[in-house]
Amino acid sequence: MINPERSEIKEILSNSKRIAVVGLSNNPDRTSYMVSEAMQNAGYEIIPVNPVIEEALGVKAVSSLKDIEGEVDIVNVFRKSEFLPDIAKEAVEIGANVFWAQLGVANDEAYDYLKKNDMKVIMDRCIKVEHALTK
Repeated sequence: MINPERSEIKEILSNSKRIAVVGLSNNPDRTSYMVSEAMQNAGYEIIPVNPVIEEALGVKAVSSLKDIEGEVDIVNVFRKSEFLPDIAKEAVEIGANVFWAQLGVANDEAYDYLKKNDMKVIMDRCIKVEHALTK
């Protein structure tokens, strides 16, 4: 698994507007909430993808990536690594541009599948930290 160079990550973040956050919690104490809130405050549109919540960050949640209307720039994943292959398949199906697995989350099978489908892949990195580093 090889992540893009910082310069490419900076380009990805500056050219992206809509981030679908898989596993976003509506609990302000959870990392997914804090990271997504920071990205929302930085001007990104956050789409919560979580079948067990109604909404997060003032946005109605959807059950799966397939329920999102319109284009998705980044699929940002806050789920355990073993869930990545299934989420990767959905990300490819909806035509997302970038698949981003948060810090501590990585899966070789998902990575290989995404690369085979010409998707940009970032794994085991925090989107909020990368955003701050590439400003």
